[in-house]
Amino acid sequence: MSEAGTLYLIATPIGNLEDLTLRAGRILREVSVVACEDTRRTRGLLTHLNIQTPTLSLHEHNERARIPQILAMLREGRSVAVVTDAGTPAISDPGAALVTEVAREGFRIVPIPGASAVTAVVALADFPADRFAFVGFLPRRRSERKRMLHSLADLPMALVMFETPHRVREALADIEEVLGARRMLLARELTKVHEEVLRGTVADVRAAIGETLKGEVTLVVEGAPLPAFARGAAPRARTTEQIGTFENAGREAGRERPEEFVAALLAQGLSRRDAARALAVAYHLPSREAYRIATRGD
Repeated sequence: MSEAGTLYLIATPIGNLEDLTLRAGRILREVSVVACEDTRRTRGLLTHLNIQTPTLSLHEHNERARIPQILAMLREGRSVAVVTDAGTPAISDPGAALVTEVAREGFRIVPIPGASAVTAVVALADFPADRFAFVGFLPRRRSERKRMLHSLADLPMALVMFETPHRVREALADIEEVLGARRMLLARELTKVHEEVLRGTVADVRAAIGETLKGEVTLVVEGAPLPAFARGAAPRARTTEQIGTFENAGREAGRERPEEFVAALLAQGLSRRDAARALAVAYHLPSREAYRIATRGD
C-alpha cells in the first residue's frame, strides 16, 4: 500500500505575484493536483511560474462534492495543494470543510504561509492593534450586520473586517452608528498598483471615499476603550482612564481571585457595573459571568 498523500494549504498573493514564496512555488510544482477556487485565475498564476500541474475546481458551491474525490487521491498517495483566488484557504474562502474531513481521516495537513491582507493592514494601523479580532466579511443584511457589530462593540481590541466595494458605504454607516467615532483605516487594492489607505475617524473615512470604489477592501476599526462601554455609551461617574487605573491597582495589590479583584475596585469607588466590565477584560470572562461575580451579595 502506498504512503498517504499530504494536503497543502498554500497562501497565494493578494495582488502582487512577487509575494508568492519560494516554498509555495516548489510545492505547487511537486503536488499531483492543485484544487483552486477559480481554475482560470489559478492557471494564470501557474503559467506565470511556468508550472504545469493539473488543476481541479474547489469553490463554495462544489466543496462538499469534491471532498470524497480529494480524500481518494490522498489515500492513493497523491498530494494535493489547495489555493484560493488570493490569500490563505479556509479563511473567509473555501477549504474549511475539506480541512475538517481530511483531519478526521488522519491525513497530514501542511500550511504554506504567505501574503495576508489581515496582517498587512493591521501593521498599517496608527492606533493600538497588537491585539485584534478578525471578523471576516460582515453580513449582507443590515439587521444582521448591526447585530454582529453590537456583539463586537465591547471588545477592547481592534476589529479587522473584509467588505465588498459596493457595500462598504452602508457598512461604514452602521459601524459609525453602532461603534461610534472610533479611529479606523480602510485599505484597498493592497500590494497592487492602485493601493490606497484612508485613515481617520469612521466619519472621516466615509467622507474620503470617492463615488466609485473598486478592489478588495479591508477595514481596521479601533477597539473599545478599556473597560468597554456598550454601544458607545459614556461611562457614568468614572472616566476610562480612571477605571484603567483602578484595574492596575487591583493587579498591583496582588489580588488573584476575581472576587478580591472586584472588592478592590469597589473599595476605590467604582460601580459594580463598571467593575464587572473591568473584571471581564482582566480575567477573560464572559460578560454574564463577570456581572454575576461583581453583583454577588447585592
